[in-house]
Amino acid sequence: MSILVTGTAGFIGFHLSRRLLADGVNVVGLDNLNDYYDVKLKEDRLAILSRADNFTFVNLDLVDSVAMAELFKINTFQQVVNLAAQAGVRYSLENPKAYVDSNLSGFLNILEGCRHNQIKHLVYASSSSVYGLNTRMPFSVHDNVDHPLSLYAASKKANELMAHSYSHLYQIPVTGLRFFTVYGPWGRPDMALFLFTKAILQGEPIKVFNHGQMERDFTYVDDIVEGIVRLLPVLPQSNPDWNGADPDPGSSPAPYRLYNIGNHSPVKLLDFIAMIEKSLGCEARKEFLPMQPGDVPATYADVEDLSRAVGFSPETPLEQGIEEFVKWYRSYYKV
Repeated sequence: MSILVTGTAGFIGFHLSRRLLADGVNVVGLDNLNDYYDVKLKEDRLAILSRADNFTFVNLDLVDSVAMAELFKINTFQQVVNLAAQAGVRYSLENPKAYVDSNLSGFLNILEGCRHNQIKHLVYASSSSVYGLNTRMPFSVHDNVDHPLSLYAASKKANELMAHSYSHLYQIPVTGLRFFTVYGPWGRPDMALFLFTKAILQGEPIKVFNHGQMERDFTYVDDIVEGIVRLLPVLPQSNPDWNGADPDPGSSPAPYRLYNIGNHSPVKLLDFIAMIEKSLGCEARKEFLPMQPGDVPATYADVEDLSRAVGFSPETPLEQGIEEFVKWYRSYYKV
């Protein structure tokens, strides 16, 4: 078994690659090591992966269509997991072109590689951000999601549409995964848990948006990885009951499926902060601010489809996950 994991030096890509390597899978990990956040963090993740004999690293940008075509040509991938993307809702307001390049042009090169090389299963990362203006909770993959609030969210919705068209045209088995606020050791420095922990330990104020009136479905990274690993051998099937007069957004007559991967237990932002304070043993100085453009007040995942498909749903308690992150943070940064 040989699997291509894109974004292998990223947060989720690193954890997934490490799990696959431990399971004896040959992993070709692709990353361009861009400077969206601290490159050293990415290099340190990569150094851990590189200790495994069954790991091969390729420093490559998804946008390079010629190099991507060659990568697929010279390797025999059975499966592809696309986790490479320009992440971040807020950054998409500052640098929208980065999202078009990586998340649209780059993803097209992934789809073309799968099309021309008989890939047995493409699994790719979408995001809970696609739910946008939706307010019916919990968020279901069977609900319409046509009102994104940021270009990042729009690019992830576009990925789902692009993937469906290739699945329909070329019968490529494709599974899209909507991740809900992933956190844990080796996490991204632009995410709330990292930002809050760093600020609290340095005695700096933390920014609490929408005056704390926020809820998030925080999902521990090991649960995300478990969901991906379980879904990899589950090839999506055509839904024989799909009806064009009443279309189901979560399935298709093509071999295409969408799943939420979330902890299906939203937590209030102020409760989240209190858990971090408890873990760190010190209180945060809070700066209450209005809602940021592109943000949503709440997320909450319906994971019934995931549970039916693979007999698993995320369940790591938030307090436990925060403890693991803080332990890693103190060790890594020698705090």
